[in-house]
Amino acid sequence: MKHLTPLETAAFLKENPDAVFIDCRSEWEFLFVGHPKDSLLIPWYEGTDWDLNPRFLGEVRMAASMNRPVVLICRSGNRSREAGEFLEKHGFTDVYNVLFGFEGELDEGHHRSTKNGWRFDGLPWEQC
Repeated sequence: MKHLTPLETAAFLKENPDAVFIDCRSEWEFLFVGHPKDSLLIPWYEGTDWDLNPRFLGEVRMAASMNRPVVLICRSGNRSREAGEFLEKHGFTDVYNVLFGFEGELDEGHHRSTKNGWRFDGLPWEQC
């Protein structure tokens, strides 16, 4: 798996229009916190108990096939790294993790989007 900063990710997506950009956070985060523009929601964890999504692999296969690059983003880069490792174990060979994720690392006051991340870098995002 390759790791890209948010700015590197935006450039990669522009250069690789066939890549599939997957937000693997929960539906609530995707809807209420916001998400990168043109990203596709496929949660890695879901439900009130944060269970692994049993449909994750199948949904990614349907969205990407085995031939397209898969770019994964989450809140801070941890879930997307886990999801990417899982995809690689199941045959995906062109997987990218977005470092710092959508909201970035926590600052000294335990706030996000103040140090790094997709939103911090001013990349396109939307909120439902």
